Amino acid sequence: MYLAILSDTHVPGRAETIPTWVETRVERADLVIHAGDFDSPETLEHIRDLATEFVGVRGNVDPPHIDLPYVDIVEVAGATFVVTHGTGTRTGYVSRVAQTVIDAAGRDAIGIAGHIHEVVDEVANGVRVLNPGTATAPDPSDDATMMVGTVEGGSLSVDVVSEG
Repeated sequence: MYLAILSDTHVPGRAETIPTWVETRVERADLVIHAGDFDSPETLEHIRDLATEFVGVRGNVDPPHIDLPYVDIVEVAGATFVVTHGTGTRTGYVSRVAQTVIDAAGRDAIGIAGHIHEVVDEVANGVRVLNPGTATAPDPSDDATMMVGTVEGGSLSVDVVSEG
């Protein structure tokens, strides 16, 4: 299964639109996972409209009327993903996300989070934690990034994609 993993689109608060290259990958994906900070209901609906299948969570800047959970769990081709936005500073971030994953689904699950606008693929407390960065490059990020990946037989491989 082909995944598009993104976060922190921040449209319209910090960016005018989602880049075309991001939209193209979202449209191609079998499943789109968004780790929050859409910034508006219109951005959420736009991504949902582009996606074949969609899983998303709310972020810290999302308005209250975005009706998404703070944590969601999805099973994909034998892999379990726990999606959350994440909180706090970079210091301790991966451990905090890993603990959320452990609490929600155990150590065998993979965490997908956003919030820090930084690409992460690290292991903490035995949990793989992914952060695709920010799809629109608002501060403090310099580059718009996302992840694409495939899941087969419970195994995930991911690549970081950017415009450049």
